[in-house]
Amino acid sequence: MDHLSGEKRSWNMSRIRAADTKPEKIVRSILHRVGFRFGLHVKSLPGKPDIVLPKYKTVVFVHGCFWHCHKGCRRANVPKTNKKYWVPKLERNLERDKINKRALKKDGWRIITVWECEVKKELKVFSKLKPLFEEKKSIDIPHI
Repeated sequence: MDHLSGEKRSWNMSRIRAADTKPEKIVRSILHRVGFRFGLHVKSLPGKPDIVLPKYKTVVFVHGCFWHCHKGCRRANVPKTNKKYWVPKLERNLERDKINKRALKKDGWRIITVWECEVKKELKVFSKLKPLFEEKKSIDIPHI
């Protein structure tokens, strides 16, 4: 049984953002600081990637650990209440991610996934984005 009333749970869930999350803004800030220009949430691409760098044929997904079931992450636990709802929901998210990434790869896009838990460590984000930085060449990358 949920310890929150239906009304309070609904209010909490309504506050969860799908776009422009704090982790996403941090990754965008890092990319912008080193000179990349990009599009956001391009609806014409499968999965509506968080960040799109058309010049480099690269998309960046900034995934929430819970919503996208980040393996081995403490934030990715399935709620103990209402498992009949949550397990299928999270499984659908994973399946949709696979389908979207497969379609993007088929169209020649490079995919970078940055996890919410990695965003707190800027060097971790830099290491994820390193292939992109190497392509740009004109930026000063911290030693990773």
